[in-house]
Amino acid sequence: MGGLLFGFDIGIIAGAGPFLLRQFHLSDLGLGWAYSALLFGCIVGSAVAGRASDLYGRKKVLVWSGVLFAATSIATGLAPGFTGFIAARFFGGIAVGAVSLVSPMYVSEVSPPSLRGRMGALYQLSIVFGAVVSYAINYGLRNAGADNWRWMFITGVVPSILFFALMVFAPETPRFLFKSGKRDESFRLLERIGGKEAAKFQITEIAASLEIKQGTWRNLFQPGIRRAVIIGFILSILVQASGINTIVDYAPAIFQSAGWKINAALLSTLLLGGIDLLFCLVSFAIIDREGRRPVYITGSLGMMVALAGLVWTITINRFHGTLVLTLIIVFLAFFQACIGPVYWTLVPEIFPNRIRGTAMVVPVLTQWVVNALVVLFFPLAFNKLGKADTFGLLAVMCLLQAIFTWGYVPETKGVPLEEIEAFWCPPAPASRV
Repeated sequence: MGGLLFGFDIGIIAGAGPFLLRQFHLSDLGLGWAYSALLFGCIVGSAVAGRASDLYGRKKVLVWSGVLFAATSIATGLAPGFTGFIAARFFGGIAVGAVSLVSPMYVSEVSPPSLRGRMGALYQLSIVFGAVVSYAINYGLRNAGADNWRWMFITGVVPSILFFALMVFAPETPRFLFKSGKRDESFRLLERIGGKEAAKFQITEIAASLEIKQGTWRNLFQPGIRRAVIIGFILSILVQASGINTIVDYAPAIFQSAGWKINAALLSTLLLGGIDLLFCLVSFAIIDREGRRPVYITGSLGMMVALAGLVWTITINRFHGTLVLTLIIVFLAFFQACIGPVYWTLVPEIFPNRIRGTAMVVPVLTQWVVNALVVLFFPLAFNKLGKADTFGLLAVMCLLQAIFTWGYVPETKGVPLEEIEAFWCPPAPASRV
């Protein structure tokens, strides 16, 4: 449900955007602010959620995020002017940012190693499902009058309340329970997840990994951990600089620029959401079988080819109709089958237990900053710099993502979280006498 709300709040603006453009008479930069205000709130949410989850628990942060989701959905829909709209979206972004950091952390800490990839893919699937729900709402309300965009945002109250109600009854993660001194409760939960023998093994590994003093910001600069932080940081820049949220958020606008009418553009966006959902299911079959690195590299190269194809259609003056739709489908298919699930699975995996909450702030905060800037300036670049140059730049980012993953990202498939620390901090060799 956290992923669903994440996807819903990100996706709802796609269909509302064309109506906001008319309602508030927005410039290119004003439209960029309408789309990116939520993302700047995400920066704040992700900045505070990691430390809060280490202090108060993963569950409490998620519960309060549900409350904020509901309140800001109503505030956005009832906003009297553009300033109020931006403020409501910003505060909604705080909830999205918190959920984007804590939900994958929660998933990774309750999942057995053999299922962790598929559970991460399930989280990505829920994000896409949330976006599909928002696209369906956008299409259903397209002819609901001048205030249709208000109802688009207000509908977010329903999944927000459901998320809150379910999280109230959800357990805390076994690793946080152990860290908080509730060792028996932690063991019982691990036993429910994987059985008694697996629980005995995991509780021993958790205890060993937490014997070291809990991590602080200063620990992020230690030689071993620093490498993991740098890898997470660069992956987070590239995952957003490769253009996924510009394509998702501005899909109706892109289709309109390719000659589609607003109704057809919204229907095509809904179609894209359904295809996203389909290819998310593909990730279940490959993420734990093929591994993180090869899937990530394949996805990056596939996205690059699709973007290069869009540049080609522009240069030969064929940027219209089903050809544009097909290339965008290819781009999204590679992202949803390969990049999205692996990113949200891999990033929590690479950090040690004792510092995961603090360290996760770096990649999550980074991807929200880059996401906000890319979405803010995309309309300006698309209309001023030009379509070909804009898509060409995104294609270069996809290529860099593939090269970086091949050169620096470790394989974590099937490795217990407690053992991944050895990638960064291998034991010192025994001294020779």
